[in-house]
Amino acid sequence: MKKIINPCGFHCIKINHLGVNFGEEVVLTDVNLHLHCGTLNAVIGKNGAGKSTLIRAILGDIPHSGTIEFKDTHNGTLQKLKIGYVPQSINIEKNNPVTVYDLIASYQSRVPAFLWKKKSLYKEIEKALEVFEAKDFIDQQVCNLSGGQLQRVLLSMAIMDEPNLLLLDEPVSGIDQNGMELFYKTMVYLKEHYDLAIILVSHDLDYVAKYADHVILLDETVSKQGNPKEVFESPEFKEVFATGREEKWFQEGKRNRGTKEWDGTKVKKEG
Repeated sequence: MKKIINPCGFHCIKINHLGVNFGEEVVLTDVNLHLHCGTLNAVIGKNGAGKSTLIRAILGDIPHSGTIEFKDTHNGTLQKLKIGYVPQSINIEKNNPVTVYDLIASYQSRVPAFLWKKKSLYKEIEKALEVFEAKDFIDQQVCNLSGGQLQRVLLSMAIMDEPNLLLLDEPVSGIDQNGMELFYKTMVYLKEHYDLAIILVSHDLDYVAKYADHVILLDETVSKQGNPKEVFESPEFKEVFATGREEKWFQEGKRNRGTKEWDGTKVKKEG
């Protein structure tokens, strides 16, 4: 993937009046989003709110109404949208001999990866893996990777074709705290150094508050969107999440991890 100094600031992705029905069941209706390159956009909501359905609709995996546009705001031209995607997980059987190189090369070359290793492609894959601190995994069997390691490999594969939009459907599910920190710091690196927008489906409200530029609260439609403070302090957010831990978190106006500037005050890390 070609690295640039900063996102250009002129590219935007517009999702207009997107809707999804499964028979008579309405899953999503009138979803409107305006996403800029260089931003991390977190989609949050309760289970069954349509978050994964939104990802599948953008990918074109399921029929939907509405339109998705990739536009250069500098000159107003429409361009073809290239999408990178990281699912929650992939199924790799134990003792499967497929290596990380084999997995990625199979998507990058028409020649079967098991026939031989193409040196130029090998170096290209190494370079992509290096972005996510996964270069050392290139010759390892995929089935032997931990959840966090596999996630970094899938991210590497997703950015190799220089996407304009990176879709991440709960990619940190089951990852430990160290892995979570590395993941979100990598997201910051990507949005600052690559010309793409990121849509991340997440249940990790603490990390969303700390790292997201734009938060989308989904409940069949977009109930609220804006920066984390605007969304987390909204009546719409409280209606969805204000029970148990989220109620305490909302009332105190702070996260449970790290230090956050909130309402002009510093909140120290809790024990």
